[in-house]
Amino acid sequence: MAQLIPDRTTIIVSIGITIAAVLILLAMDRPPICECGYVKLWHGDINSMGNSQHIADWYTPSHIIHGPIFYALGWLLFSKWKIGGENAVRWGLPLAVFLEAAWEVLENTPMVIDRFRSVTANWGYSGDSVLNSTADIGWMAVGFYLAMKLPVKVTIIAAIIMEVVAALVVRDGLTLTVIMLLFPIDAIAEWQAAGGGAA
Repeated sequence: MAQLIPDRTTIIVSIGITIAAVLILLAMDRPPICECGYVKLWHGDINSMGNSQHIADWYTPSHIIHGPIFYALGWLLFSKWKIGGENAVRWGLPLAVFLEAAWEVLENTPMVIDRFRSVTANWGYSGDSVLNSTADIGWMAVGFYLAMKLPVKVTIIAAIIMEVVAALVVRDGLTLTVIMLLFPIDAIAEWQAAGGGAA
């Protein structure tokens, strides 16, 4: 089965989708950078105003994991099921970028921000800065690239390790966030609340 290797055209389309997401987020009045006035490479406290405002944080692994998930979806659509014909495999990256960008826009709507604040470990969540959303799209692309280059087993093991580390350090991660957003469980909420956050 063919790999989802992008070409010049689909890389340009992916960049265009990212730029469109940035413009939409700016139109939604999301702050370009942290309202603290500075940019950090890493911010480790998930229960602070700087959470989801900088380049990387404890939710970066979740976005990296999105990459292999979207790669698998693209592989099913374009390689296994041959949707779009033989050359469609090159559109895997734009599909992944579109899905991630769509999530970044949705995630920063008042409805989803309120949902995060009410049922997840992010009790202080106020949405992402545009910088953080853009970085998250980039981190997803890193995950997509790793899925393209690494054996499936290695990719799965790496994803599990990232989830376990995040769960141990900040009591959150992709799996826990999805569970709490869709089907909140009191026992998980109590366990997360008892953990505080990492600095």
